[in-house]
Amino acid sequence: MRVGEAGEVVLPPELREQLGIKSGTEVSFRVVGDVVEMRVSRQPGDRGKEVVKLLTNANYTGPNAETLMAMTRGEGA
Repeated sequence: MRVGEAGEVVLPPELREQLGIKSGTEVSFRVVGDVVEMRVSRQPGDRGKEVVKLLTNANYTGPNAETLMAMTRGEGA
């Protein structure tokens, strides 16, 4: 890869796909010694979507939603 005149670097399509990077995706950079780390900044709702995806694809055996709500209201154990 080469850095363009304006400092831009084009990420390969397979890397963008692997990381879910699309046009407009926010990223951040950090310098660690002589290494530059790039991190994908997740949007506020993304983490919730990831959790739902994990739970719907897992054999979840914990309490159901009604039980969890009752627990948050202090109605059950």
